[in-house]
Amino acid sequence: MYEDQTYDAILARMLDRVPNTVDKREGSLIYDALAPAAAELAQMYAELDVNNNLIFADTASEDYLTRRTAEFGINRKEATKAQRRGEFFDSTDTPLNIPIGSRYSISGLNYTAIEQIGTGAYVLECETAGTAGNQQFGGLLPIAYVNGLARAELTDVLVPGEDEETDEALRSRYYEAVNEPAFGGNIADYKQKINSINGVGGTKVFPAWAGGGTVKCTIIASDWAKPSPELVNEVQSTMDPEENQGMGMGQAPIGHAVTIAGVDKVTVDVETTLTLASGVTPGQVQADVEAVLEAYLLEQRKTWAAQTQIIVRTAQMDARMLTVQGVDDVAGTKLNGVEANLVLDEEEIPILGAVVINE
Repeated sequence: MYEDQTYDAILARMLDRVPNTVDKREGSLIYDALAPAAAELAQMYAELDVNNNLIFADTASEDYLTRRTAEFGINRKEATKAQRRGEFFDSTDTPLNIPIGSRYSISGLNYTAIEQIGTGAYVLECETAGTAGNQQFGGLLPIAYVNGLARAELTDVLVPGEDEETDEALRSRYYEAVNEPAFGGNIADYKQKINSINGVGGTKVFPAWAGGGTVKCTIIASDWAKPSPELVNEVQSTMDPEENQGMGMGQAPIGHAVTIAGVDKVTVDVETTLTLASGVTPGQVQADVEAVLEAYLLEQRKTWAAQTQIIVRTAQMDARMLTVQGVDDVAGTKLNGVEANLVLDEEEIPILGAVVINE
């Protein structure tokens, strides 16, 4: 907006206001007096341009975007703590009950037992907020002595931890709320309410799916995987508890019988023929090929809620495999044994399975 307000332009205007009877050459008294003021004004215009951008939602960032969206009731989501399943055993490998509140460690992260869900099985909450709590699996070490404990395992992700919402995610949610007003149990209302629940990454809403007054909402977890039964149950209880469906005991309107379901995962086995550079073997590119294919499927899962259905395209997979160093050409890519695109149902997401590389 103020791109033209440069130091040279400001100084020139200032000098133009000085009579020509006065020496205005560089190094003169009047020139040296005006130059510092022109530099300060140029800096002021630059900062004014930045501040002007911070006013509007499309260019604001960080705290300024948070304040802007909050004016419309859209608050930035804070980082949340992962909830995981922990299993505990004694020296005979028999499930062991442990004290609620006991703490355990793995790879620098600490988890606290907050709820028992079975014999020797507990909900463990990560003490560190964010996605870091979703990533570790395996043996846990007790921070304090637990009588009779011989082995502890950190297993399933029950409710994924989330990092603080990014600017782009908040901006997108703001536009959605402003452009698609939520009201009285419309589709936008269900999406906004369910997506605000910790652990939910996206929602598809199917109105009147089993007749009038019924609503089905299918969710994907915030780690872009199939949600755990515990997360599905939590969302069900929040929206419309099963024991009182349609009675308005949750966030769903009275008269709406809401069913919450999780996405189904479809394993995608890939077989392809690669032409490799001289001296390169399939084993040398296997990990990189799997990584680019997994990245592609992750992109598809992240946009699942916005798509009618996911189509896993062989052309896209071929293009990504060609980016792997050592791969010169790709041919005959098959998905689940068929040399064609894989079309999923609207409630399905793709998960990478076995990757077979032929020469």
